[in-house]
Amino acid sequence: MFGGAGKKPKKDESLSSVMSPENAPTRSGGSSVTGFDPEGLERAAKAARELDASRNASSAIELVKTQEATKQHEAAAKRAEMDAYSQQLRQQNIQAEAEEARKTLEAQTQHDKHRSEYKDELERKRQVDMLNAQKYMQDEQLKKQEEMVERQESMRRKTAEIEADLRTKTELAKTQAEAEGRIRQERENHDLILDKVRLEAAENRNTVLKAVSDGGKMLGEGLSSYLTDGEKLRNTAFMVSLAAVGIYSAKTAAGIGGRFIEARLGKPSLVRETSRVTVSQMLKHPISSAQRLTGLGVSSQDALKGIVLEDTLDSQLRKIAVSTAHTKKNKAPFRHLLLHGPPGTGKTMFAKGLAHHSGLEFAILTGGDIAPLGRDAVTEIHKLFEWAKTSRKGLLLFVDEADAFLQSRETNKISEDQRNALNAFLYRTGTESDQFMMVYASNQPSQFDEAVLDRIDEMVEFDLPGEHERRKMVALYIEKYLLNPPARWAKKVTTVDIGDEEIERVVKETEGFSGRAISKLAIAWQAAAYGTDGAILDKETFFSTVQNHKKSMSQKDGWMQHAIERADMLTTDR
Repeated sequence: MFGGAGKKPKKDESLSSVMSPENAPTRSGGSSVTGFDPEGLERAAKAARELDASRNASSAIELVKTQEATKQHEAAAKRAEMDAYSQQLRQQNIQAEAEEARKTLEAQTQHDKHRSEYKDELERKRQVDMLNAQKYMQDEQLKKQEEMVERQESMRRKTAEIEADLRTKTELAKTQAEAEGRIRQERENHDLILDKVRLEAAENRNTVLKAVSDGGKMLGEGLSSYLTDGEKLRNTAFMVSLAAVGIYSAKTAAGIGGRFIEARLGKPSLVRETSRVTVSQMLKHPISSAQRLTGLGVSSQDALKGIVLEDTLDSQLRKIAVSTAHTKKNKAPFRHLLLHGPPGTGKTMFAKGLAHHSGLEFAILTGGDIAPLGRDAVTEIHKLFEWAKTSRKGLLLFVDEADAFLQSRETNKISEDQRNALNAFLYRTGTESDQFMMVYASNQPSQFDEAVLDRIDEMVEFDLPGEHERRKMVALYIEKYLLNPPARWAKKVTTVDIGDEEIERVVKETEGFSGRAISKLAIAWQAAAYGTDGAILDKETFFSTVQNHKKSMSQKDGWMQHAIERADMLTTDR
């Protein structure tokens, strides 16, 4: 294989072939004693010499070295692979041991937990048993005490009965002895007592007869002297006539004066609030009352001052205010209004502002105050309208919760007294008047009587404020109650971390709130701030107050809904 050129090819013999058992020397006769063949070594040496003499010897050596290096690299790679595999096995063993330890710890923890729960359950049972035993002992002790008290009370009652019986017998014996003594004494002194009574009776008779005789004689002499004197008779007749005329005149004048004062300065019982001057107001505030009576120092004001409304409604109400003011100025008949919508949306505030703006006086009454009057309701309604006619400026009569009084007469829900009162009211409002203006406020105008609806000239709906209106209201009431409270000595509230973003969030969360509800929310903020040192309202309190207010409103709505359902149920049963 490695021979030079021109040499004959030799038989390819390798060291392995030389050293193979087939070529092993044999002993004499074809067999070897030791089994070692020296010819193999010779052939190997010969092959080595041939290899050294070959021109490709260096290439062969390099090839062998390369093969050896490759095998070493492969062995190193396998060794690295085996090391990695060994490392992986160790890592898996560590993970398995960790997982086993975790499971063991978890099982131990679970066991400890069950054990502690069991101990806790046993402890609770022991406590319950102990409490039950204590309760049983207390009940037994209480029962024994009650039995003892009952025995003592029974003994006391028996003792009292015995004492009362003895006292009664003693008193009876004493009374009987005293009565027998008096009877015996009366019997013994009967003659003396009888003589004494006779003497006293005779003396009294003589005294009475003498007094009657003397009195008759004096009266007869005086009457005879008076009747014979004509001057005395004339004077007596004149004085009696003069006294009668004076008494009658004083009585009549007092009645007329009282009715005049009541009509001018009095207030009917149905009126809850009025801008007209009353006697009590004149006594308490004489200067301001005199100014109001004379009209000095009183100026008209914006009818919608302090009221935040939707733009369309605001424009409509301003037109009504201007129209009413011109109606009063021109002495034309007033138009009657119906303000309907949810509670707390500004109906009463607008009615007062309308009266001030128009120069009218106002009076507020509630429909719920009429039904309790019963038969007196008709009289009070007539008094109310007679009082309204005495106003020099004109009167705006505001009926709040009008549906409670002005219900339809077609229904059977109203009594005969309410029906009569409604008829009297319809009689008084049947014709146009330049002396008073009717303004009704109601949450349920559909319940009005048909005749009442016919007397209404204009209807205005007040709806719950929208987002834009709520934003104005929140800013208005924060300014009014927190930053600049109306009371003179009230302390201003300091707000912490409350800005436009927080106010905008409150505007979002107060959806469905009326103007009155937002005002109460601002008052709640003020109260929460005054509950701290320094009157401070922070962000957390700011929002928690809103949530509490919403919760309260939701609960109130639930109660109202329950009341309405119950009322409908009762009405259906009837």
